Amino acid sequence: MRELILLRHAHAEPVAPGQSDAERPLSVRGHAEADAAAQWLKAHDLRPTRVLCSPSKRTRETLERALEVLGYTDVRYEPRIYEALPGTLMAVLDEHAEVDRVLMVGHNPGFEQTAALLHSGQSGDFRGMPTGGIAVLSLPPGAALEPGIGTLTQFWWP
Repeated sequence: MRELILLRHAHAEPVAPGQSDAERPLSVRGHAEADAAAQWLKAHDLRPTRVLCSPSKRTRETLERALEVLGYTDVRYEPRIYEALPGTLMAVLDEHAEVDRVLMVGHNPGFEQTAALLHSGQSGDFRGMPTGGIAVLSLPPGAALEPGIGTLTQFWWP
């Protein structure tokens, strides 16, 4: 089996005047959420083989805090993750089907919809992946991603 770990970015500051959404940094609460997520991943021995991360500031900061705890690995910044729908996220993941454990760091609503779609085949089955939340899915090795192909094995939030 291979594993997919979806980590929603931690809580971010609101958009400041003249700032783009992509440049929003983590808030104080977000730093605590990212640290808690990192500790949870470490406690469950979920060190990724490869990381795919949205290039937004809040996802990069969430990832950096996680990697400080988990240790550094193969990190790739993927612009298609930012504001992506499940079809796009699954297409990106299909490009890394050879990797046994992928950590993807990104955004809602795409992440909660993708977790639901992979697990149950319905993107609207589950609602609510809080900031800093983690969904772990077990997937068949090498298989193309499609609705209902995965099993949600763990779900956690700070």
